Amino acid sequence: MTLYTTALSHRSVREGTDQNNERLEYLGDAILSGVVADYLFLRYPYKGEGYLTEMRSKMVNRATLNDIALKMGIKKVTHFNRNDSSLKASQIFGNTLEALVGAIYLDRGYDRTKRWIFKRIITPHLFMEDLEALEINHKNKLYGWANRNGKTIVFETLDERMEKGRRVFRIGAMVDGKLVSEGKAYNKKDASQIAAQQAVERLGIT
Repeated sequence: MTLYTTALSHRSVREGTDQNNERLEYLGDAILSGVVADYLFLRYPYKGEGYLTEMRSKMVNRATLNDIALKMGIKKVTHFNRNDSSLKASQIFGNTLEALVGAIYLDRGYDRTKRWIFKRIITPHLFMEDLEALEINHKNKLYGWANRNGKTIVFETLDERMEKGRRVFRIGAMVDGKLVSEGKAYNKKDASQIAAQQAVERLGIT
């Protein structure tokens, strides 16, 4: 199996650690984060650590990378269980993009991988002016709204189960004890952020 076939193979179709893309995703995540950190460090020589960290988070967070992966057509070439409707709507394609970065790094080396990241990811998809205005932490936004309006926000675990060998969490955003939205993901942090984003949209919080 080639590096690139492995990078495009989700664990829902290939469970072996040497056959699915999880290890390459780990590597690609680190490479991509490093390239983005270097790019921001050079682009903003007078910005502080807090600003650089926040911008890097906006550029490499799961939602952003998943959106980029979909625009690149990665969903069409990813091998995953297409009968699992939850996977079709999940963020595995951003993870696949990271795995692809890892494969390119192992195949072509750091310098070529860096050029590929600039050509395929940063230049066509990551616009700094838009990212500066992006509110990435929807939970903080929701908590701020609640404080201003005397509301109580609680995130509750509605369900926790094993699906395809992985633990999946369903988190609900409760406003004054009423369920407003839900989020589903492979960890509680991501599930609560998804629930918070939906709550912000449904409540019309700006």
